Amino acid sequence: MTRLLPSPVNTPFTFWYLTVLLATTALRHVLGETLSARLLELASTDAHNLWHRPVMSLISSALWLGDDGWIIYVIIFTFAVAPLERRIGAGWTCAVFASGHVLATLATELPVMWAIAEGFLPGADGRWLDIGVSYGFFATAGALVPVLARRFRVWAVPALEAGIVVIYLIDAPGTLGGNVTFAGHLIAAHIGMLGWWRWLRRRGVTATLPRPAGPGDRTRPLAGSAAR
Repeated sequence: MTRLLPSPVNTPFTFWYLTVLLATTALRHVLGETLSARLLELASTDAHNLWHRPVMSLISSALWLGDDGWIIYVIIFTFAVAPLERRIGAGWTCAVFASGHVLATLATELPVMWAIAEGFLPGADGRWLDIGVSYGFFATAGALVPVLARRFRVWAVPALEAGIVVIYLIDAPGTLGGNVTFAGHLIAAHIGMLGWWRWLRRRGVTATLPRPAGPGDRTRPLAGSAAR
């Protein structure tokens, strides 16, 4: 079981990303509630920040968690991000993650920016806390679906989409933030499933996940794996 956990050797992207999230979570406690809240406001990918500092907010928003549930992310990254990284390498896993984070954010926040500019939404709706890694995670989880064996893939798609619905229902259904996040999760998951499907197929990624290498195994390249 411990061989499935992210490591700096086998899954460097997953491991070091979780390390960064642990560091920023700890930093929030060190800085205190007032200062950390201000940092999160500056990092948020809300309409206001995307208009004034788009690149910085897109990058910084993915470095913070909205709560203290870091250990939960260790679990879901272990079973949804690390397995994909073992197949396609750290660089391409980062690309999948970033595509979900950036494209889903723009697809959901640009309409909000337009609605505010046209007067359909109040200016206050351009300032809400939009941080976290969920868009990137759902894109990566979506990209993992075509890699799974067909018998698992049949259940993985409805399970992924049902999970998105559950998150919406327990988060803030009916609010602007809840609706934007719900749409972002769906878009990100389908970016992973559909947007990266042909690329995964061209790379020759097989339909089964590899067994994690044991300490005595010889290191050899996997068919279809990206160079690290």
